[in-house]
Amino acid sequence: MQAIVIQARLFTGSSPAEIESGERKLSALLSALVILDLEWIRTHPRTPELYRSGVVYRREPPPREVWQDIPTAMARGHADCEDLASWRCAEVRARRNVKVRPIPQGRRGPDGALHYHIVCRWPDGTIEDPSKRLGMGGPNDR
Repeated sequence: MQAIVIQARLFTGSSPAEIESGERKLSALLSALVILDLEWIRTHPRTPELYRSGVVYRREPPPREVWQDIPTAMARGHADCEDLASWRCAEVRARRNVKVRPIPQGRRGPDGALHYHIVCRWPDGTIEDPSKRLGMGGPNDR
């Protein structure tokens, strides 16, 4: 099957309303990736847990952002924050029945632009960062 590509302009302005709208759209896309990963886990129950899969964090070069589902990440051997957080949330939901969700954390870079990093939020508010656990900030972070 061919890849499906969604092209979206999520952050087209800098007003608070435009940023809030972009964050809602980003959250919707993250939810969709979790659903895709959940379906993969349900139909492929032998899928390894993320932290035992051998997949490592690797930053994508800007300006393009490619979102990978579990089989794509496993085939490539690396993924970035939205891919890893979505996989982790899906596996926890499927195997522990705990509704962990991916959330965007925004911050302004030195250039003044808003940048997002995706992490997992547990129901008790605990934040888990699969990217850091799998090498972000280390030698695979190129």
